[in-house]
Amino acid sequence: MEPRMRKSAYPTSPKWRKVAYGGMQPGFDDNYTDESFLEQMIMNANVVKRDLLKVMLDSVAISQYLCIVALVVLVWIYTLRSIITETSLVLLNVALLGAGFFIFLITSDLLSVNLLITYFLKTSFFIMGLYVLSPIYQTLTRSISSDSIWALTTFLIVIHLFLHDYSGSARGALEYSNFASNISLNASIVASLLIASRLPSRLHVFAIVLFSLQVFLFAPFVSYCIKKNSFVLHLCFSLGLMAVTLFLVYELHLLIFVFMLGILVFVNLVCPYWLIRIQEYKFEINGPWDEAKLCFDVME
Repeated sequence: MEPRMRKSAYPTSPKWRKVAYGGMQPGFDDNYTDESFLEQMIMNANVVKRDLLKVMLDSVAISQYLCIVALVVLVWIYTLRSIITETSLVLLNVALLGAGFFIFLITSDLLSVNLLITYFLKTSFFIMGLYVLSPIYQTLTRSISSDSIWALTTFLIVIHLFLHDYSGSARGALEYSNFASNISLNASIVASLLIASRLPSRLHVFAIVLFSLQVFLFAPFVSYCIKKNSFVLHLCFSLGLMAVTLFLVYELHLLIFVFMLGILVFVNLVCPYWLIRIQEYKFEINGPWDEAKLCFDVME
């Protein structure tokens, strides 16, 4: 008869296993983990490796819009100084409107006669309404000093630049669907009306407000159309815009030219290099534990 195997006098210790949501296991502390817990740990799995040249090219879109806003401010200043006449402003508006429609025609994928008629009618009603309201805009800030107007305008332009959507996406160019974009657009419109209220004639007011609204409303869409069809053309357009802006700013004041040049260098060279350098310190850990996921849903 074979001898029976003797049962161990010491009970076998239970094996630890991962229990979801911090469940208790007999024989182990609540915060206990063994060597197998970190076997599935992954480091920097979702970290995007950025290239310096690509980041510099992407930053051109930011510099482009900064130059667009700077050109609008330059037109305001030259108009208030009577360097740009009301006739020149009207011709500038016609040229911008024609250029915008031309870019839309050659880049649109859903072009039709009905769509053109719709856009033409909406633009005509918009321009007519703006012309009718011009006398109201002209007397809007008659009791406010010019220093206060310039201070408030500067503040609004800074808010506009700070909250503007620089992503260059189709949604950002065609829609103002989030709170920050709406605040940015409204700040630019109010700034335009404040400047227009200091002009002497109704035609002046109409021309400068129409010019400002054309740029602030449609410049992101035009830039998107150019970039969507040709990145090289987008890059050439941006560099040309920077050159024209720097030249006009230099003609206005040397100190402002140095400030503007410093901003462009900072945005296009310093910030991309800075982003690449701090990327080395990016540290992300993924593992078998329950990870918190941050979700930012835009309320519509």
